[in-house]
Amino acid sequence: MTFYRFIQLVVRALFPLVGKVEVEGLENVPEDGPFFLVANHQSYLDPMIIQTVVRREIYTMAKSTQFSDRLTGGILRRLKSFPVRRFETDPQAVRIALRRLREGYGVGIYIEGERSWDGRLQPPRLGALRLILKAGVPVVPCGVSGAYDVWPRWDRALKRGRVRIKIGPTMRFPQLDSKPEREVALPDVGARVMEALSDLSGSGEGPSEV
Repeated sequence: MTFYRFIQLVVRALFPLVGKVEVEGLENVPEDGPFFLVANHQSYLDPMIIQTVVRREIYTMAKSTQFSDRLTGGILRRLKSFPVRRFETDPQAVRIALRRLREGYGVGIYIEGERSWDGRLQPPRLGALRLILKAGVPVVPCGVSGAYDVWPRWDRALKRGRVRIKIGPTMRFPQLDSKPEREVALPDVGARVMEALSDLSGSGEGPSEV
């Protein structure tokens, strides 16, 4: 058993500490081949829960400051995370993401670039949208709701509640090698992705508890 799979089992065993964790739409995650899993970001809980309930291993961008500590950085790398510098262009992170996609893996992106300040969706990072258009692989939207109430940005302690993960149908965008073409396409891509996340992070019906 890999370290990644072991941690999945540990996190799943700790779900009762959160309260209820509900998930819907796992069938929308491709069984093979490269894809982006694009999610909103409400809490530190998001990556732990998403990477536990999604069956495929996902390489996920994480803020570079988390890798400054040798122990924490080592654990994150074993959990398929790789560093990205926030609020600036990071060519190295882009290269790593594209390499993982070429190798056939899924890559996770938190499109807002940081945890929500108030539980609501924040504007998408343009760099993430450019990466989506540069790669041209399927995009799987993933809406998170309830995580902000359980562990908001401002609190150190968990509260019991219900966290919902809702995964939507695959979205397709063109692969654009031309930078000017990507810039023109950004507003439409951003609007479509954020509309999907807004719908999915609302109060969906019929989720199954896991």
